[in-house]
Amino acid sequence: MVATVKIAVLGAQGVGKSAIVRQFLYNEFSEEWADVCCRGLRSVHAYILVYDICCFDSFEYIKTIRQQILETRVIGTSETPIIIVGNKRDLQRGRVIPRWNVSNLVKKTWKCGYIECSAKYNWHILLLFSELLKSVGCARCKHVHTTIRFQGALRRNRCTIM
Repeated sequence: MVATVKIAVLGAQGVGKSAIVRQFLYNEFSEEWADVCCRGLRSVHAYILVYDICCFDSFEYIKTIRQQILETRVIGTSETPIIIVGNKRDLQRGRVIPRWNVSNLVKKTWKCGYIECSAKYNWHILLLFSELLKSVGCARCKHVHTTIRFQGALRRNRCTIM
């Protein structure tokens, strides 16, 4: 088991990266965002690549980011999980790529996890981080409820979100 989990949340501007993290950490939604420069992305334990389901360009952007991650991985870290997140599920009517197409590409071709959520309404945010914890080796704490695991991890500074 990893003592500290470093997670990189990446995606185009305005897709909801900060909103997802804020909803997870503080259980609140804000449409304001701050551009944050991330360092140390090669040493993370997992990647969350976020796109806006209503913006085709944001999906193209995560394709590029994913490819860069694959090309620059440190030797021996090929198992670093990548989860693709379609955010703004609450705006389903404005979807630009059918969910099935994206899910099929991501799961079967890219061999990555896929989930859709809404940071605005807190839909599937906890599920996203729960799946992420499972993928980075938190299997030994399966018997503990996910919320308690997260609260404990955050209190002891074991989870670093970049």
